[in-house]
Amino acid sequence: MRIIAGKFRGRKLLEFDVDSTRPTLDRIKEPMFSILMPYLEDAKVLDLFSGTGNLAIEALSRGASFAWMNDINKKALRLISGNVSLTHTENCVKITGKDYAKCLKQIHEEGIKFDIIFLDPPYGIDSEEKILKLILEYGILEEDGIVVLESDKRKDVEENIQGLNLKDKRTYGRVVIRLYELED
Repeated sequence: MRIIAGKFRGRKLLEFDVDSTRPTLDRIKEPMFSILMPYLEDAKVLDLFSGTGNLAIEALSRGASFAWMNDINKKALRLISGNVSLTHTENCVKITGKDYAKCLKQIHEEGIKFDIIFLDPPYGIDSEEKILKLILEYGILEEDGIVVLESDKRKDVEENIQGLNLKDKRTYGRVVIRLYELED
């Protein structure tokens, strides 16, 4: 796994050594970030199920100014910290190890809003709609921000969430990327 563009281009990141994880592949990351380019300059980014920190660090590499990385898995937190050290981005990240609902609540309590929110929950989780609704309830997405939801294409995910518009949907093999914006 590597950073594919920006100031950290080509930098290899630490990876999980178990089959149960599925970091976003370069063949998915490249077109995803092409779509996200208008949102990246000086963006605040939330990577709620960060894994290795791959998506947040890619965003920082391409111009984002701040990334909040969260994962409940202790091994993931060690990898995120290691990858932040490899890219020397300690001064522009916050790392938390919480359940997603507790993390979203903390963000709300701190009054932070994000330009880009990455959601790549474990495929076994049945909470995509709940997560999207919490993001809306807590008001943590900037008015012109975007939510990027990655899921298995066999997973039935509600695409019409009151308060959010589905802007784009792309399928890459068995992965579906959905991009949501706030309703006008």
